[in-house]
Amino acid sequence: MGQEDIIASQYDRLSSQRGLFEHLIHLQRLNTLNFLIACRQRQEKTLAPLKRGQLRQPTPAEWQEYVTDFGQRCLLFWDTLRQRGDNTLAHERAGYPLLLKFAHETLIAGSELPHPVNYSLLRILPGPGQEIDSNARPVIIIDPRGGHGSGIGGFKQDSVLGESLRAGHPTYFISFSHSPQPGQTLAHIAEAQARFIEVVGALHPANSKPIIIGNCQAGWALMGLAATRPELPGLIIINGAPLSYWAGVNGRNPMRYTGGLLGGGWLARLGSDLGNGRFDGSWLVSNFENLDPANTYWGKYYQLFSQVDSEAARFLDFERWWGSPTLLNGEEIEMIVDDLFIGNQLSGGLDRKSSGIDLKRIEVPVVVFCSYGDNITPPQQALNWITDVYPSDLALHEAGRTIVYLRHASIGHLGIFVSGKVARREHRELLGAVEAINALPAGLYEMLIDDLPAPSDSHDVQYRVQFESRRIADIHDDIEPARDDDREFSLVERISEINSAFYDGFIRPWLRPMVNEPVAELMRRTHPFQQQRLLWSSLNPALWWLAGSTSKVTSDRRPARKDNPLLAWQELFSNQMQDTLNAYRDARDATQELCFYGVYGALNALTGNKPARNLQAHADRQDQALIERLQDSLPHGGPLEALVRILFLLGRDSDKAGKESIEKLIQQVHRLVQDYSDEPTALREAIRLQNLLVFAHPQESLRTLPLLLPEAKERQQVLTAVGQMMPELLATTGAKGELCRELHALLEVPLPGFGLTQPPSETVVTPRPAPAIVAKAPKHKASRKTKGPKPQ
Repeated sequence: MGQEDIIASQYDRLSSQRGLFEHLIHLQRLNTLNFLIACRQRQEKTLAPLKRGQLRQPTPAEWQEYVTDFGQRCLLFWDTLRQRGDNTLAHERAGYPLLLKFAHETLIAGSELPHPVNYSLLRILPGPGQEIDSNARPVIIIDPRGGHGSGIGGFKQDSVLGESLRAGHPTYFISFSHSPQPGQTLAHIAEAQARFIEVVGALHPANSKPIIIGNCQAGWALMGLAATRPELPGLIIINGAPLSYWAGVNGRNPMRYTGGLLGGGWLARLGSDLGNGRFDGSWLVSNFENLDPANTYWGKYYQLFSQVDSEAARFLDFERWWGSPTLLNGEEIEMIVDDLFIGNQLSGGLDRKSSGIDLKRIEVPVVVFCSYGDNITPPQQALNWITDVYPSDLALHEAGRTIVYLRHASIGHLGIFVSGKVARREHRELLGAVEAINALPAGLYEMLIDDLPAPSDSHDVQYRVQFESRRIADIHDDIEPARDDDREFSLVERISEINSAFYDGFIRPWLRPMVNEPVAELMRRTHPFQQQRLLWSSLNPALWWLAGSTSKVTSDRRPARKDNPLLAWQELFSNQMQDTLNAYRDARDATQELCFYGVYGALNALTGNKPARNLQAHADRQDQALIERLQDSLPHGGPLEALVRILFLLGRDSDKAGKESIEKLIQQVHRLVQDYSDEPTALREAIRLQNLLVFAHPQESLRTLPLLLPEAKERQQVLTAVGQMMPELLATTGAKGELCRELHALLEVPLPGFGLTQPPSETVVTPRPAPAIVAKAPKHKASRKTKGPKPQ
């Protein structure tokens, strides 16, 4: 190395250190500002009743009424916790059965497959008054296996499963049991699920391919399966599923830093070794709970306490599912942590490691449902895989892929799957828009759901579904990262490999022989998550009196009146407790973020781990090469290609498309194009290529139309077909109407009832040079109802 190289290396290192220092100062200011703003907003909301003078002094009678009600609620609250513990023990004694609220039958048990797994295929039977449409697409819902119990996809009537039955779809459910089969791996699970989907397709040979829905963990597993077996699904819907694990926003999304702060994936190995080769899902559930201590340690219990007369049944129903964590084989959890959460290898990307799964191979439309209120799978982790796989809009169109995303403004992670309101709105409209989504041309769309006034004679809320065209740049939501986080996270991956190799070489060989199944079972039972349920159950002799006392309280229940001022003071105290815990969470998360960048940023500066990725330059080179290839395709084609191109040209200026209009249009397209081609593959190829040409070369696509239709008869037929499909064009005065008149003049076909309104354009058309690609497209306005809050 020469002197100049040494000086340059030292300069780069000093620049990296200076950049790290500035970034840490930026993070400190950002987190301090976020902390103060959040505290002020919470306190303003909490103290609003006090400032308005709504909290008055109670009278002695109101004190007596409240004390009686408070004591009775305490007994009912304690007894509900006792019932929770008893339900957990009863569920365990019953062998951890599936918690589905729907009648079902088992079609295939995974334990009987060549590679046994703890998954099964269930057929969901319709309930009273429900009818299944034999012509409807079958729906397959895959239950997520992320440590908690099984059955979240259908443990209540208002759920994804319930909405599928309500819509008349033949409905199937892929469930799992408590314990994995010996030697079971993720590859065996994917093989079993592929077999299940094949069986469902064989049961409905006359129907379209099935709609497959994956929640959370099942979502990223479904994407991997669809990439390896693209012929299986007909449509993919993933709800709250993380696919880009390094993505996030500074000042938010602290969960992505956990792997780095804990030293990588060696803890997953330790957990599986302490479990005798099986990892206890209680650790995963506890991690989820620690993300929101205000709800975990106060909020959910206060909701039960304050509304114990009506809330007990819902609380027990949810806790029966939440309180039954399942087990994972060591090979499964280690691969999930190493390759996904630490390695971020699912979506891959330029200069990143890849798991060997290429998401570009997915052929069917993909629908992504995420939420700004989700602290486990924020929108960045749910959507940024799109920018990894398709770095530009042209790349997405060239691949011929359709991706639709739907963003909720506030619902939390579990609410995406278990909220009845979300099921009746978002999931119902998603299933109702399946045909419209399949009819959308290639591109990126945001699905917007607008509330409509309910008819006077109906109590059901009506919705209008629209699809708004988006650009790849819109995924980032105008948020430009302060720096390339891949530098720190790639360093986490390297350190994780070192720590895991050290653990495998020096700790695992002597720890594994020391742990047998009785020892592992003892450790699982003594986990704090399990102990809180066992200690507050009928097994605790100190609670012998509780059941009898509760029965007396129930028969003599005297709740306080709603206008009792002590209830308002009680609510004020509860809100203050939650505000304190939320402030602790915010301070903890800010500290974790600063520690992460402080440690790994410093290591990055010392090692000179500079980013090698230049996504924009790479995307621009690919786009330019594609543009040059597309220019050669402009003058080639016939009536089918001309008809499809004209439709894309007419729809180019429309950002929104309603579900009903798309369904109507696609029916007319299929009817009209039969005159030009009976081959479905020819239509698909024409749609893909012409959509791409119009997107990349809009002006040249218009000017070269005469070359596709050299005969006057063909021109007349195509424009007549367009007029039949869109009869309102002639009366339109806007851009569409002007384009329609330009088309007739260009192709030298008179408007119906008129002669040529202007001289025909030149008949000899030469494609012009391709327009320059703009690096960043202007952002469309987002929906008012589905737009989430801007991250701080």
